[in-house]
Amino acid sequence: MTASITRSRAGSILDVLGKGLLSLGAVALLAITPAAPTTASPTVDDIIARCVSTRGGLKKIRSIQSLRQTGHATTGAGRHALVTRELKRPDRVRFEFIVQGVTAVYASDGRRGWKVSPLDGDVGVQPLPDEVVQDAIEQADIEGPLVDWKAKGHQAELAGHEAVGGRDAYKIKLTLKSGVVSHHYIDVKDMHMLRTDTTRQARGGPVRIQTTFGDYRKVKGILFPHLVEVQAVGRPHRLRVVVDTIEVNPRLSDARFEMPVTARP
Repeated sequence: MTASITRSRAGSILDVLGKGLLSLGAVALLAITPAAPTTASPTVDDIIARCVSTRGGLKKIRSIQSLRQTGHATTGAGRHALVTRELKRPDRVRFEFIVQGVTAVYASDGRRGWKVSPLDGDVGVQPLPDEVVQDAIEQADIEGPLVDWKAKGHQAELAGHEAVGGRDAYKIKLTLKSGVVSHHYIDVKDMHMLRTDTTRQARGGPVRIQTTFGDYRKVKGILFPHLVEVQAVGRPHRLRVVVDTIEVNPRLSDARFEMPVTARP
């Protein structure tokens, strides 16, 4: 962190982090290890089943009750934040980051969403808009949306192949029960999640968000990406997140996700 970061630039970082990075963990858990090749062209069911089984299987995935990820994020020279993201069943998510020594929080307990964002001029706890809360609930899916997708009421279809970073990838179109559509690109060779594309509302308009993943490593027998990059299509800045630690099933109090009583409407 350098002293040359202006208040407006820091506030811009908060806006990108708070509204864009809530989505990181939901797709991070979809990383998988290599699977044996099949002779027939796989269906979308085949691809997703291989993803789940080669990750360690449903039993291991469903055993994850909470998750904490910590790391650091940069958006260019001199723009830096320390980040922590926590998930807990059911539907709880908390994203915390530190810029210029100031801590900001975006969180939801699955019913209410709230934030503390000092560099945006919010000196106290502020409620999040309903559409942001709905996004947070979807992103708090600790297993990721492809796991048990049918039981969750989602729809998935194989939309062909596409090159991502020079690698051939299966392109899966996923329509959530809520109607939100995202595309997931899974490496044909090693079955890692390479990228996800989704459209989110930001500052009153739709923004297409591309999230790419790399540096996969195992934690508790599950493969997680330790490098995540987020970019709004058509905008110049790219947010790079390096994950330093991942804790599976840490003890997280429900109170960490609940709006403080004094701030409730």
